[in-house]
Amino acid sequence: MRRQSSVPPELPGYTFVKLLGSGGFSDVFLYDQKLPRRRVAVKVLLTEDLTSASRAAFVAEANLMAQLSAHPYIVTIYQADVASDDRPYFVMEYCSGPSLAERYKSETFAVADALRTGVRLSSAVATAHGAGILHRDIKPANVLSNDYGWPALTDFGISSAVDDDALPVHTTTITRGGEATGGTESQSIGMSVPWSPPEMFEDDPQPDVRSDVFSLAATIYTILAGQTPFEVRGRSNGTLDLIGRIERGAITPMTRDDIPRSLTAVLQKGMASNRNDRFATATDFARALQRVELELGYSPTTIEVPNVGIEAPIRAAEGEDDDATRARSVATIQAQPLSAPTAAAPAIDEADPTLLRGARNVVAQPDVQSETIVRPRTPAPPTVVPPPETPEPEPERKSLVGRVILWVSLGTAVLVAAAVALALAFGGLPSPVPTPQATSNPGEVVVSDTIPTPELVGTPTEANGVVSVTVENPAPEDGDAYLWRISNGPASEPPRRENTNTITVEGFTGEKVCIEISIVRAGQTSPNPLEVCYP
Repeated sequence: MRRQSSVPPELPGYTFVKLLGSGGFSDVFLYDQKLPRRRVAVKVLLTEDLTSASRAAFVAEANLMAQLSAHPYIVTIYQADVASDDRPYFVMEYCSGPSLAERYKSETFAVADALRTGVRLSSAVATAHGAGILHRDIKPANVLSNDYGWPALTDFGISSAVDDDALPVHTTTITRGGEATGGTESQSIGMSVPWSPPEMFEDDPQPDVRSDVFSLAATIYTILAGQTPFEVRGRSNGTLDLIGRIERGAITPMTRDDIPRSLTAVLQKGMASNRNDRFATATDFARALQRVELELGYSPTTIEVPNVGIEAPIRAAEGEDDDATRARSVATIQAQPLSAPTAAAPAIDEADPTLLRGARNVVAQPDVQSETIVRPRTPAPPTVVPPPETPEPEPERKSLVGRVILWVSLGTAVLVAAAVALALAFGGLPSPVPTPQATSNPGEVVVSDTIPTPELVGTPTEANGVVSVTVENPAPEDGDAYLWRISNGPASEPPRRENTNTITVEGFTGEKVCIEISIVRAGQTSPNPLEVCYP
């Protein structure tokens, strides 16, 4: 049974609005802050858990989140204090959107949206790792959505920087039957089993950054599959069932047919049962997702990782104050090199299934100006040719060569006249071969009746301000591409070329957007473009 929530505390400068959620050791309430005026989430520790250990854990979580608050994909903390009824609390950014747990249960994630979310979450986790912090409880419920629709990682309550005797925020009790005595033994583990790596089930768990990579991959699998990675529908999915499958690496196969094999390979590598077989860092996992984005023709999502050292708290030495912090050394992570290396690329294992179609040789942040774009041509000014000079008259000379040229010219004229006479006698001259008609915007491309009009596949969709339209070529040929433009946008905007059959338009604000799509082939395009509007 769910416990009854606690009474919201009276906080100076804040007005209580409603309960947002309840956890094992705290409640989260929505408040209106008076100055500056905004809505905030306030996490309050429960009265019955006010022990020295729980207080220390609460303070440590607030300190950890404060260090990482500048990151765009980590929930921001504004203030921490103790209420008048002696309950510790801290004030956080209010993320008005649903969590990933709510979203994957009510909607189907597009592959592009899942890839974008995975890279952004990896950026947040890599930033925490750079500060010497392991999250240890990455799962869809701990990823909220802010007002911009971006993911926001939260709940650092059981991170590795918290003292070992601190109470975990999420506790799962595992019961195993004793064979000799028939009794049971219980073990409390601060984790969420469906997304936890196998090393967390050992008697003395020793997680590292690759443990968080496992949970990252499991979270992206969940939002794509609509279920946890080791859950088997129609069979028992209890705690011990899931743990056994996790330890064996028995990942449930995806049932969707729109997920590329390269993405499946990336997720399988991220969830390898042996941590040595996983990606070494969260940044490596993000780069693998970027390669899939490039393979599918999407613009790669930027990896947001700071290049400066971040001070991280560690456990105070014996005899020091509990609230004291010390800075541990921090390794700087360069997510995107400033320039492409000029030396030969290092050798890469060709057997790695996450490296497909040579994606490693593609620049992660391509220059959009390198794309071939058909632009209107500016006509060149006409060339003025001076009249030929009149040659001086020469004395008339007749030679054998001149007489031969004259005879040939006369013979040719006679033959042409005869051909015209015959054509007139048998129905007139043939019509000239028609030339291709120019489009309404001369100088761009030439239309051709032999090129088909693209056909719409399904209906347009929208996610996080990106409208996606999928089309197909009814009679494809090698070298075919798509030419598209926003038909209800500025008339001066040039058309854009797309080599994939999915057209994406960013910056959707709710107003109707219409897209004209044609097939372009050898400099010519279909005469009747397909027009698609959303909504």
